[in-house]
Amino acid sequence: MTINFGDLSRGMVIELDGQPWQVLDYERHKMQQRAPVTRIKMKNLLSGAVVERTFQRYDTVFTQAEVDNRQTQFLYTDTNYYYFMDQETFEQHELTKGQLGSALDYLKENMMVEMFFYKGNPVNVTLPTHVDLEVVETPPAFRGDTAQGGNKPATLETGLKINVPMFITPGTVVKVDTRTGEYTERVS
Repeated sequence: MTINFGDLSRGMVIELDGQPWQVLDYERHKMQQRAPVTRIKMKNLLSGAVVERTFQRYDTVFTQAEVDNRQTQFLYTDTNYYYFMDQETFEQHELTKGQLGSALDYLKENMMVEMFFYKGNPVNVTLPTHVDLEVVETPPAFRGDTAQGGNKPATLETGLKINVPMFITPGTVVKVDTRTGEYTERVS
């Protein structure tokens, strides 16, 4: 199915050069006496690469990729592959580190994620917007560290390093935004 620029939306998967690309962001500039410029920031679902491409034509048309989204549960890893179970068919699918990319920073056992299938093969996952992760290591806060609040580094259970407020201690569960990788709030 072909779509025009006006039909694009964030999260949509289009096919370019025989590969599926997920649209992360897009914009169109129209200047006087020139063809409109379409700029799309997209992620390759096969390799995980994020690129920005520019199209300079009046009639920019895209082909929507035929992908299937299924709810899956992350089960375990054997260091080479990461195993997921389809919640409808109970089949197991595996992905490599390269396919998962930065999603590894937020992935923990029994977590529910949406898996993309392109031409019947699993290619990538979409994480929830926020995940709850436990703080494993962070330096102690001392009285008088700052007058205005402030942040300190913390290592989470997945190995991700983020900045958290001074009152956070090891063992605290925090909510992290998977789009930006930033602390949003303390859960417990």
